[in-house]
Formats: sequence, C-alpha cells, structure tokens
Amino acid sequence: MNAFPAPSPLHLDATPGRLDAVLAALTGHSRSQVAAWIADGLVQVDHEVAAKASLKLRGGEGLTVQVPPPPEASVEPEQIQLDVLFEDEALIAVNKPPGMITHPAPGVRSGTLVNALLGRMELPQQTDFDGEGGYRPGIVHRLDKDTSGVIVVAKTVEAHARLAAAFKDRETRKSYLAIVAGGWKASGPVRVDAPVGRHPVQRQRMTVGGANARDAQTLFTPLAAHPDGHGRTLALVRAQPRTGRTHQIRVHLAHLGSPILGDTVYGRASEVMARQALHAQFLDLPHPMTGELLHLHAPAPDDLLSAWVALGGTLPDTLETLERS
Repeated sequence: MNAFPAPSPLHLDATPGRLDAVLAALTGHSRSQVAAWIADGLVQVDHEVAAKASLKLRGGEGLTVQVPPPPEASVEPEQIQLDVLFEDEALIAVNKPPGMITHPAPGVRSGTLVNALLGRMELPQQTDFDGEGGYRPGIVHRLDKDTSGVIVVAKTVEAHARLAAAFKDRETRKSYLAIVAGGWKASGPVRVDAPVGRHPVQRQRMTVGGANARDAQTLFTPLAAHPDGHGRTLALVRAQPRTGRTHQIRVHLAHLGSPILGDTVYGRASEVMARQALHAQFLDLPHPMTGELLHLHAPAPDDLLSAWVALGGTLPDTLETLERS
C-alpha cells in the first residue's frame, strides 16, 4: 500500500479563462476533480476562497490550491528494472519498454510504469481519481502499451503542474519512429491536419472525425523506403505530432492508407513485428524548475530495427539524429 503525507498548498499564476478550466490545465487534473476542490473550499483566488467553478479570470491572479490527500490506492511498489534516461529532484525520464502500461487502470494493478517508479521513489499526489479507477501519480503524458520510448514523470506537485502546462501550451517537441506497411506514396514530408475523435461504433478505437473530435496535426517525414514486392512501398517514417490526441499518429497514418506495421487495431498483424512498430524516440521540453531545454533521446529499439531489416530495408545514417529548428 502506498501512502504519502498531504502536500503543501500549490501556488499558481492564473491564465485567462474559467477557473475550473484554468486549474485543470495548470495542474493536469480533470476538470471535474478541480470543480470538486472548488466546491469544497480548497481553492483561493488572490487569498479569497473561490465561490464557483465558473469564475472568470483575467490572468495574473494568484491561485492557491490545497490538494486533498487521494483515496487510498491499492497499488503496490514493485521492483521492476527501468531504463532511466534522465533524473533529478524534479522529474525522471524513462525509456518505456513495449508491453508496459503507463499507469494502473481497472483490471490492471501491477506491472505498470507507476508500480515500477513507486518501487524506487515517492511520487506526488497527482492521482486524479476520476471514477475510472485510474491511479497516475506524477504522470503528465502517456504512451500506448505497445509503444516504446521516452516518457517523463514528475517527482513533485510543482513539477507536475509546470510540466502539464508545458504539454498543454505545446512547449514540447515529440518525435516518433515508425514503420508503415500499407503502402507509402509520398517522396517527401507529409503534413496531416485532421481532427481525431472516438469511433462512433468501435469505442476502443479513435478515428478521423468521430465523436467529440479535436484538432490534430502531425508531420510525417520518410527516412527510408523499400518496395514490398507487391507494388507498394514500405517506409521508415519520422512522425512529429504537434498535438497529443489519443492514438493520433496511428490514426493519421491509417488515414493516409499507410497503417503502422503490426498495428492490429488500425492495420493488421505482422510476421516480423510482434507489436506496433512505433517508438517515441525524441522529446524536447523545458525543465519545469529551471526552464532549461532538455533533449531526451531513446535510441530505436532492436525489435523495430530488426523488423525493418527483415523486410529488406536499410538503416539510414540519420536514424539517431534529429534536426531541431
């Protein structure tokens, strides 16, 4: 069982907008969770208890939040080896292996990245219980279970709030590596600007359009290409999402008619790749406490490289380098 003392009040500078929306963006908690704090008198605006979640903020007000202790969570620390890319007092960056879920969810209480992290440190109480049974201390972004690569976790409440704001304000830059198997048609970069929402029938899937669709942009750049012997072209592609929608890269590639190799949700299984060939290779973001730009890099994994070679492809010299503007 994991338990921590109640954190010190969180002090934040407001941005313009509704109080509940602003706090949700600044803290990384759900809007419903923030609204509950306001209703319980746990939020002050310029040292006055906030009366309602719909309060309009001009920007610049001082917000004080007493984050309550979370419900007791039956999530056990576990001794699971991690590939740590960077760590200091504020955050830890890990090269997540494929097959590992980011945080516990209904029916999954062990073997997650959170279990592994709790086995080596305390994490802040950014649990955000939202009725779905999720427990995600320190988590500010996620990778799909079968996507490997760079993921950052906050180690303090303040770092969590600042990292969440950096992701929301698009101050981060992410770059993924993928093998596309459906037939790549472009000879150069392709920019996709297509909203992503929940599939209207298959609720576990996302789709272009769909229910509650939100804007989504991804830049795809082919690094290498190879004919598949059936009149189509396989490609090793760099994907740089500008937004962070669920399954965004996978959906956008399927939308182009080029689903990811081994993606059984948006494409089909592969004989040379046991999972979807998608890896979070680079992540640039401002350090939450110093503002210094961190360049995080998780080298391409062996299974993805072996799959590309098995398909007859050659590895480009630029595989582990990234041009940064």
